[in-house]
Amino acid sequence: MKPAKEKLRVIVVSSSDKAFDYIANLLPPSDFSPVIRAKSAGEAKRILSETEMDILIINTPLSDDFGIMLSLEMSETNMGILLMVKNDVFSQVAYKVEENGIFTLSKPLSAQYFYSAVKLVSAYNRKLKKMEEKTKSLKEKMADIRIVNRAKWLLMEKLNLKETDAHYYIEKQAMNLRIPRREVAQNIIRTYES
Repeated sequence: MKPAKEKLRVIVVSSSDKAFDYIANLLPPSDFSPVIRAKSAGEAKRILSETEMDILIINTPLSDDFGIMLSLEMSETNMGILLMVKNDVFSQVAYKVEENGIFTLSKPLSAQYFYSAVKLVSAYNRKLKKMEEKTKSLKEKMADIRIVNRAKWLLMEKLNLKETDAHYYIEKQAMNLRIPRREVAQNIIRTYES
């Protein structure tokens, strides 16, 4: 049995009540929850500074910003961003924001077209999260390697061990004490660098 898909958290920025209701009704609660509303770019920034969201949908124009600046500012995060603009400015806006990974939709749009775009943004967001997790894991492994190497060099310098012997010493300690090599290395560093 497959594990249940994680629900995506959505913030919809729209000055129009009618547009917000339309968008919210197209997002099934089984896939998207919560769906939060902001009426302006300022309110959206405040909410996003306090709450992590997965998808940002901006229905332009907003009362305090067209929406382009907000989308560009938020493109630095790992959120999927969907910018809805009138058909007559679609090409200009899409050109300005597409390099930043922002999806642009031309209004008016059908429910099916909108939902397809949201699903694309969802897939993009999930892929971004997986890549972020892999990057974090690789960074942790690199940090472990650096710490173990520093401990090996200290053992070689302080105890005149060969590199292979220093490596073996760390491996053996980790196995005997049933602790990670990083922890053994940190103990060695504390011992010889204090």
